[in-house]
Amino acid sequence: MRARPQLLLPAVVASFLALSGCAGSGEVGESSSAGATTSSTSGSASSPDPGGEPGTGTSEAPAPADLDAGPETAEPSADARVTVRDVRVGAHDGFDRVVLEVGGTGTPGWDVRYVDQATEPGRGQEVELAGDAVLQVQVTGAGYPYDTGVEEFAAPGPVTGAGTGTVTEVAFEATFEGVTTSFVGTNAEAPFRVYLLEAPTRVVVEVAHPS
Repeated sequence: MRARPQLLLPAVVASFLALSGCAGSGEVGESSSAGATTSSTSGSASSPDPGGEPGTGTSEAPAPADLDAGPETAEPSADARVTVRDVRVGAHDGFDRVVLEVGGTGTPGWDVRYVDQATEPGRGQEVELAGDAVLQVQVTGAGYPYDTGVEEFAAPGPVTGAGTGTVTEVAFEATFEGVTTSFVGTNAEAPFRVYLLEAPTRVVVEVAHPS
């Protein structure tokens, strides 16, 4: 197992807190229709938007203790059946954001954690990914397009975002047994958070920049 560097320094925390008070009118900085996006939380179904993504609720930032490199999980709703239809990546002040937009019914869950290697779901083949660490992002409560009526995201290669400080690229893989898996390449096992945004529904992963 790789050691997890402690990148959550005061400057990074300050960036998150400052951004949480800003109102965003659109997904500023995210590369659309070609990449994955970010979000984080500590298991709650819905969380505040720190700027950039529309359709948010409150503007509170998570406590600094909530930002670390440990696993983040949340359960889907009982009626969840969603398909990832877009993935976006964007650079922001102090962090990179990966957003996975979904369509369908119910509320998705997630399991986001660092893993030793990126492997294809069901097949076990290694996935080539730029970076020194691999953040596995699994959306739970997933359904196939013929179940949800939503066209699944597809791209000819990994999704990237201009000017990112930690995220190198995102590889969107596949849906298998109710779970849709993507891999986020990062320069280190940096602290992150995951949360849900609505209208449209998005799982957001935010990965801190090094100080």
